[in-house]
Amino acid sequence: MSRPTSFSPEASLAQARRVLTIEAAAVAALIPRLDAAFPRAVEMILAAPGRVVVTGIGKTGHIGRKLAATLASTGTPAYFVHAAEAAHGDLGMITSADVVIALSHSGSSAELLTIVPLVKRQGARLIAITGHANSPLAKESDVHLDAGVSEEACSLNLAPTASTTAALAMGDALAVALLDARGFAEADFARSHPGGSLGRRLLTHVRDVMRSGPALPMVRPNASVTDALLEMSRGGMGMAIVADANAQPAGVFTDGDLRRALAGTDDIRHAALTTLMTRNPRSIGPEALAAEAAELMERHRINQLLVVDSDGMLVGALNMHDLMQAKVI
Repeated sequence: MSRPTSFSPEASLAQARRVLTIEAAAVAALIPRLDAAFPRAVEMILAAPGRVVVTGIGKTGHIGRKLAATLASTGTPAYFVHAAEAAHGDLGMITSADVVIALSHSGSSAELLTIVPLVKRQGARLIAITGHANSPLAKESDVHLDAGVSEEACSLNLAPTASTTAALAMGDALAVALLDARGFAEADFARSHPGGSLGRRLLTHVRDVMRSGPALPMVRPNASVTDALLEMSRGGMGMAIVADANAQPAGVFTDGDLRRALAGTDDIRHAALTTLMTRNPRSIGPEALAAEAAELMERHRINQLLVVDSDGMLVGALNMHDLMQAKVI
């Protein structure tokens, strides 16, 4: 291991800027080199009845893993097979219905060239992403995508840096083009990312987060203000729902209603609850997305919503805290 030289903050900053400049230029240089091969690759994958199998070795192998993951999460079923492992049995994962994407900057990786004839014998189609159009891998492929770079960002021009960034960008371009061609939408993305914030926002419905049954703070229209306050405290929703015996909501008595009543009345204990409550409160259906409930609350600057069925009957309620707890907002 070489001995470290004295550290210079200025030199390290200059080196970082140099690396980013070279890698940005490497990606930008891909744009004018895109040609008819790119849509052919997209069409080939769209037409394939099987899956996309991404393969590579070394640093481009790591890029290949990321490409397979990106494809799989954006509507194109894909998985990664290490080129060395493919030559020792994993080749059996590839069928004639599949499309293989092979990544290699040199296009001459022995491990990849060993399996290429076997892949083609299987009947699978081959897309190569390399840095050399005249390489053996590029020539053997059905479609070649040029991800070549003029130099690596490594100061020795040895370590795969700009070349792996270019391959990554080319793979992302392919994945996004496929996403667009398939009409892949937000809801589709959410289904493959149920644990993420987008998944929660697009897959969580009001019925999943609403409170119902005994958890609802409810009083009858003839209840006293004191009864409503006690129920409001018990429910912890910042309101008491005023509803008849058939669960037909007449209104809600909220913290805001209480403040307004105290400001306008000397003694509210004997006031009729129906004169203080908010009539025709905002409501939403149980099948609506929880994100819609959040948007409705924010737009009308309220903290609670009633949940009613198609007949207008009360089935639940929720407040902003319920949505926060469910991590919808």
